Formats: sequence, C-alpha cells, structure tokens
Amino acid sequence: MRIMNSANHRSALQEHHRLWRDDSRLLRRAIVLILWLFFTVSGTLGQQKPSEPQVEAAYLYNFGRFIEWPDTSAATAHSFTICVLGQDPFGPVLDATVSGETIGAKRVVARRISSPQDSLNCQILFLSSSESTRLTNILEFLSKNAVLTVSDIPEFSQRGGMVQFVREGNRVRFEVNLTATQKAGLSPSSELLKVATSVRRSPAPGD
Repeated sequence: MRIMNSANHRSALQEHHRLWRDDSRLLRRAIVLILWLFFTVSGTLGQQKPSEPQVEAAYLYNFGRFIEWPDTSAATAHSFTICVLGQDPFGPVLDATVSGETIGAKRVVARRISSPQDSLNCQILFLSSSESTRLTNILEFLSKNAVLTVSDIPEFSQRGGMVQFVREGNRVRFEVNLTATQKAGLSPSSELLKVATSVRRSPAPGD
C-alpha cells in the first residue's frame, strides 16, 4: 500500500510539474506577443510616437498572424488581403505597413473596396466610420463569411463586429467579440485574446 501511495504521489507530482511547464510556456508566449505587438506598433515607420492610423495599420497586419482562417476560397488564395470599406483613414500608411510582408507564405496586399460584396475575397475587412449608418446591414451580410471585421466605430463589437479598436489613455488597444469571430469560422489564438482589453461573448449578427 505504501509503495502504491508513493507511486501515486510521484505521478501526481509529475503531472503537476508538466502542467506548470505548459502554463509557463503559454505565459511566455503571451508575454512575447505583448512585447512584439508593442514594439511593432511603436516602431511603425521608425517613429517614436506613431499616429493612430499607423498603429491601427500595424494591428491589422498582426491580427493576420494570430488568427486561423478556415479552408475557404479566400483563405486559399495566393495573397493575404486586408481591405478597407468606406472612406479610407489610412492613406499610404496601410500600404507601407504591409509592403514586402507575408503571412503564411502569402504576400500581404491592401485593397480599397466600395461595397460589402467586394469583401468576400478579403481575409480582413476594416470598416471606416463612414459606414456606421449601414453597419447593421454590412455585418448581417458578412456574418457567415470567413472575413475578420475590424473597426473603430463606437460599440462596434457590441453590435456584432469582431474586433474593435478602443482608446486607453493615449494608446490604441482592441477588444474582441469572440462569438461573432467563431461563428464565421475564425479561430483567434489564446495569446491574442490575452492581449485584448476585453473578450465579449454576445449574439452575432443574424442570430
């Protein structure tokens, strides 16, 4: 009986150490992600204090590295496309941010589109504030498509958008609507969710 108890005790200790190592690795990966995002955003175009469009453009690019897309026609395309719908707040900044970059061995390109129907070939869609009056219709159209919707429109994530840029003091952060993201078949990494200011679980458009 003592031998069995000793063996069980050793087994429990080994399992405890294994779980601790796994948690430590996850924590280290989260810390690396936080530092990477911070320095990537802070170093955009070599400026110490990047503008808000520069910060958001850097985030858009980095979102593509920490989200998995399902095997759809857009996801299997030769390029990884970040689209802007509506009045473009980025100008040349987004193009400069993704120039020469790749995600999953795909060349990253930026496109400007004029209608939601054009977004079906996009992996990431930024909705300009100019689209706020027709936001509900846009999100309903995209709700079952594997397109990551991102915007800085107020209450965007509460209204069914996937990622909303928010301000914390003088910094740009983001929150995630996990329900809408998962309904579209997208899988954000746990590390990305740890960096978000909040993770919402609210009804997605069309529910």
